[in-house]
Amino acid sequence: MAKTTHFVVHFVFCLLFLNFSVLEAYLSSDLEALMAFKATSDKTNKLTNWSSTSDLCTWPGVSCVRDRVSRLVLENLDLQGSFEPLTALAQLRVLSLKRNRLSGPIPDLSNLTTLKLLFLSHNHFSGEFPASVMSLSRLFRLDLSFNNLSGEIPATVNHLTHLLTLRLEENRLSGSISGINLPSLQDFNVSGNHFSGEIPKSLSGYPLSSFAQNTALCGSPMKTCKDIVSNPTKPGSDGAIASPLIPNTNPTIVSSSPSSLPSTNSSPNKSSNTHHNGSTAKISPLALIAIILGDVLVLFVISLLLYCYFWRNYAAKMRDGKGSKLLESEKIVYSSSPYPAQPGFERGQMVFFEGVKRFELEDLLRASAEMLGKGGFGTAYKAVLDDGNVVAVKRLKDAQVGGKKEFEQHMEVLGRLRHPNLVSLIAYYFAREEKLLVYDYMPNSSLFWLLHGNRGPGRTPLDWTTRLKIAAGAARGVAFIHNSCKSLRLTHGNIKSTNILLDKTGSARVSDFGLSIFTSPPATSSSAPRSNGYRAPESIDGRKLSQKSDVYSFGVLLLELLTGKCPSVVDSSGGPGSGYGGAIDLPRWVQSVVREEWTAEVFDLELMRYKDIEEEMVGLLQIAMACTSPTPDQRPRMSHVVKMIDELRGVEVSPSHDALDSVSESPSLSEDTCGTSQ
Repeated sequence: MAKTTHFVVHFVFCLLFLNFSVLEAYLSSDLEALMAFKATSDKTNKLTNWSSTSDLCTWPGVSCVRDRVSRLVLENLDLQGSFEPLTALAQLRVLSLKRNRLSGPIPDLSNLTTLKLLFLSHNHFSGEFPASVMSLSRLFRLDLSFNNLSGEIPATVNHLTHLLTLRLEENRLSGSISGINLPSLQDFNVSGNHFSGEIPKSLSGYPLSSFAQNTALCGSPMKTCKDIVSNPTKPGSDGAIASPLIPNTNPTIVSSSPSSLPSTNSSPNKSSNTHHNGSTAKISPLALIAIILGDVLVLFVISLLLYCYFWRNYAAKMRDGKGSKLLESEKIVYSSSPYPAQPGFERGQMVFFEGVKRFELEDLLRASAEMLGKGGFGTAYKAVLDDGNVVAVKRLKDAQVGGKKEFEQHMEVLGRLRHPNLVSLIAYYFAREEKLLVYDYMPNSSLFWLLHGNRGPGRTPLDWTTRLKIAAGAARGVAFIHNSCKSLRLTHGNIKSTNILLDKTGSARVSDFGLSIFTSPPATSSSAPRSNGYRAPESIDGRKLSQKSDVYSFGVLLLELLTGKCPSVVDSSGGPGSGYGGAIDLPRWVQSVVREEWTAEVFDLELMRYKDIEEEMVGLLQIAMACTSPTPDQRPRMSHVVKMIDELRGVEVSPSHDALDSVSESPSLSEDTCGTSQ
């Protein structure tokens, strides 16, 4: 037994020693590669802090992962010659050597199999497009602009299926670009080269500046390619393909005017053939005028018949009493009248909260309206009043609203919630046939649209700073809801990207809070609530929503911000699940990827263009994973989530952060008011 134990200990020790030896060897090879590059390329000694006696992971421009060089950014340092020694850095993910004086052919890059970002612009590289780039299957960004590269782009460039950026402007490249087909491409530029031929449809969505100074290129967005096939009815053409560079071999035919065609005697065979076919028969002016008049007469008769038909139907509707303002499609906001026909029924009225501009229900009915979307509680509209004021109206058509008293008490609580990161409820209307909520209008759409909408060429991606700002603002809004009216322990109940709106300053505003009370419990597991992708595990089976379930939903929202993927959502408007990235269980997918130690694969490809944000992304990922813990008690409170995000952003956190966004921030809200809805 003792011998067996000794053997096991010895075996484990050998393994550890072997791993350490391998790691040391790798680190030594990285050091040799960097020092060799410095010796050959750093003629002006800009890399003075690079020394074989210090830890290379602390050198300027060098970043490491697990003691291997993963990132090398050496820009504008007057580096010269070749960077071939750097191709030995087998774990390199980011290489940026922009704005130096490096020259010669781009060396073989096939050893850099983990490379994701490659920036070599503004140097003096020559030779052909580097064929070894095609072996970099994980490459997202490729920038070889402002060099002296020549030759053609090989067709194998299409093997780079993950490529988001391809910048080749200001080189001496030539040939055709019609074969380029990179479905993920978002940033493309080949201006200032010698390309020729037609621009393919897959690239036609890019601006003119992406193709400028290529005089032989044609097609959208440049000038239309000329039709080089000659008119087969012209004498002397024989349907052949004419070249604009070949002079006309028949100088007697110089005009396309019918009156200047040569006589039948001058070309008996061809002219008689064309007249027999009728293809060039001359039409007299009188016949031409007769054809035009006939067409006009037919159009007039058709228009007259259509006018008579539609006018008769419209007049009939007016006689039947149906010709009201609601027939105007631009004015339709509500399909049923808020004024009941039954005698003795009390008509509803608009109820406004303090400090808001008031208007009458009739003003709302007259307003020009535009449908914004359809959600779990009804349809939302943008309404422009006669005085120019713009509001958002939610019609609670699908909500399970109880009695008038309970409704009014709950609205009283929600209407008094005022915070810079909440969409303010400014009024409501209750009648038996109609329940309306009126909110401030948010002009800059929703987080869902900014993340997933219009993912194609020319789209402006949502940058990292904006994403982090939106996350912080939304967190503060939800934390305020949780800390307001503590006797009721208010919840949002429906946190998702379509309910995070942006105001005119770009600040995040949380909407649709407190409406989950109007959701009827599912009768069966098959009728589970919508937005399952955001729902906490404990609330999917119909249990009451809680503040901890809000925290889970907010964690999924953070994962959506980080990954650019939609949670598994089914919505009546087509659903986020039908958007970019497909419908997936985000928390489960992220956990599986992180478990395999491929954390970098989690993040949205659109974030790969930004530098020095890895720590912040990983930090927000950790917050999101804490929020989406399967056990409610292990999830942080929203006030703590706000604190963590603020620390991540470098925002100074006050010592009294636990009292964040308490009731004191909403002077009109008191615990007495909270008690009215109990």
